[in-house]
Amino acid sequence: MDQDLLNTLLAVGLPTVAVVTLGTVLLRRRGSSRTGTTDTKPPAAPPAGAPAPPAAPEAPADARPGSPTGTTAPERAPDDVAELEEPPVLEVPAPVAGRLTRLRDRLSRSGSPLGTRLLQVLSRDHLTEDDWDELEETLLLADVGAGPTTEIVDALRTRVRVEGLREPGQVRAVLRDQLLAIVDPSLDRTLGTAPTTTPDGATVPAVVLVVGVNGTGKTTTVGKLARVLVAEGRSVVLGAADTFRAAAADQLETWGSRVGVRTVRSDRDGADPASVAFDAVRTGRAEGVDVVLVDTAGRLQNKAGLMDELGKITRVLTREAPLSEVLLVLDATTGQNGLNQARVFAEVAGVTGIVLTKLDGTAKGGIVVAVQRELGVPVKLVGLGEGPDDLAPFDPEAFVDGILQG
Repeated sequence: MDQDLLNTLLAVGLPTVAVVTLGTVLLRRRGSSRTGTTDTKPPAAPPAGAPAPPAAPEAPADARPGSPTGTTAPERAPDDVAELEEPPVLEVPAPVAGRLTRLRDRLSRSGSPLGTRLLQVLSRDHLTEDDWDELEETLLLADVGAGPTTEIVDALRTRVRVEGLREPGQVRAVLRDQLLAIVDPSLDRTLGTAPTTTPDGATVPAVVLVVGVNGTGKTTTVGKLARVLVAEGRSVVLGAADTFRAAAADQLETWGSRVGVRTVRSDRDGADPASVAFDAVRTGRAEGVDVVLVDTAGRLQNKAGLMDELGKITRVLTREAPLSEVLLVLDATTGQNGLNQARVFAEVAGVTGIVLTKLDGTAKGGIVVAVQRELGVPVKLVGLGEGPDDLAPFDPEAFVDGILQG
């Protein structure tokens, strides 16, 4: 309608300047009505005879409202493109040195029922046969085992009677000596995690196979062991070869991602565990890492199935690198029942070391002695609690002192 009005004014002979001025006012009013504002001050008319002002350039399509005239807004990312997430902040594992001190402190704060009962019996003025029976019962209930219990009691009888010990400090020193001797500090508890060199001169990572039945905290222990190695400055690759438990690979991958450790896993449940283990070792070798930790399935119902599964994994792994360690994870609170499981794994897998989880349960501390005697291999690592860094190298002296600080 505005254009028709202007054409009519030109037809009746109205001067061109006046028509242009009127058109400008109409355009401004129409633009103001669109934005909800009214321009109450039109621009001054140009002098008579002046050329018509040039039309305002059309704003670019991508210019932002309110931006300076002639500038172009930066391109916006499409709405369906998410902003890049910042990389996660990696956790720094606690130093390994001094971790077992926390176990000793926990045993002390809890009253250490094992150490307390032993000291109470041995501190009596006159030890009767009933007292010695009570001492023996205390050790058996602590899962020390029948053989080691007899050795401890016989040695204590001799020392107390022959030397006439009565002072609490003397009794405690004798008991400490006997317990330490039975835990055996002479065993080699070092963890084989150093890269090795093959006969052809190639350097290959240390391969640690972790075995054990379900429910002992095996996968969690693998994750915590990765943190121990990272804290020591080692590079690690994890192999999620427990392909029968749906959440095992996810759980292991979560542990590794927290400290920047890669996890090699299968895309499907029920995949061949030996294949996953082989891929993990090959990846570790290609990337030049120090250690490959391989988690295995524990849902094996009979000895024959266990032998077949672990035997195949071992054969496949050794094509890429020799096995450095086979660690058996046991729940310390299961006591003597756990030894039956341990015997089967020891026969099949060639166990080189024991990891005892939940050792902060003080009444069952004697399982350390029993499992070493039964399997002939040392306890190398102990789990102290639920925290991510509650896994520590086993120290016999710190363990015995923790028991006797009650």
